[in-house]
Amino acid sequence: MSAPAEQLSLLAAHAPAHRAADEAVRLMLFNAQHASPERSRRQAAWIAGQENADITVLTEVSARGGDALVTALAARGYTVIAPQPPDRDYRTVIACRTPAQQVHSPVLVTPHRAPAARVTVGGHHIGVLGLYVPSRGPTTHRNVAKRAFQDAVTKALPQLAAAFPGMPVIVAGDLNVVERGHQPPHKVFGTWEYAFYDSFQAAGLTDAFRHLHPDTSAHSWYGRTGAGFRFDHIFVSTPHVAHVAACDYHQQAREAGLTDHAVMTLRLGLPATPST
Repeated sequence: MSAPAEQLSLLAAHAPAHRAADEAVRLMLFNAQHASPERSRRQAAWIAGQENADITVLTEVSARGGDALVTALAARGYTVIAPQPPDRDYRTVIACRTPAQQVHSPVLVTPHRAPAARVTVGGHHIGVLGLYVPSRGPTTHRNVAKRAFQDAVTKALPQLAAAFPGMPVIVAGDLNVVERGHQPPHKVFGTWEYAFYDSFQAAGLTDAFRHLHPDTSAHSWYGRTGAGFRFDHIFVSTPHVAHVAACDYHQQAREAGLTDHAVMTLRLGLPATPST
């Protein structure tokens, strides 16, 4: 019998399929799209087969498929940080091929959607915060959960530098908002949602994709009409953004039916001298 998911929150298992890099952080952002247990296991197999998935942040992890996903990733050699929600809410999972330690999330509202970890890569310490912002919700409670979570994240972001002193900090997640000037424009978003995106820069974090691709229009999710949205984002602490070597969206997993979001990847170079 497999261990319950709450016991797998910090579980290291067998050797991973790929050897983790020690000269760079290789991070993948993957939206699990409330997958069933069967599709969750296929997602885990696909992720484990990706060389650049040393650290994987998984969003929209459902109550139904989440335990299967956590178990499958742990069996494939990942240390898995998977806080259990108190109800059947979605959660965010951080899975690492390298040593990782769960730390207290600075996000005080539904913290199971915002796990934080201290990850060791090639002797360097990295701070990671995963985020899954609620969608707009049912008509009777439109935007209530979304605004509460966004407000809590906005308050927490300035605390990351103190929580991870001197380390590169990466924040990755499905924010369910787009940036100002997004192409195509979407009138559905309010000023408060654009302000949430802006709060990352105000807290000393830089949009890694936009840093490398200032004029590129990219989309990570497509609506029923085919209109694209850049919902998935990776931010890097601004003092370390010069070391971002690559940050891109990839459509293969979405086109294969594993998820309805593009996968996002980051490669962040590390200095030759490890952290002390």
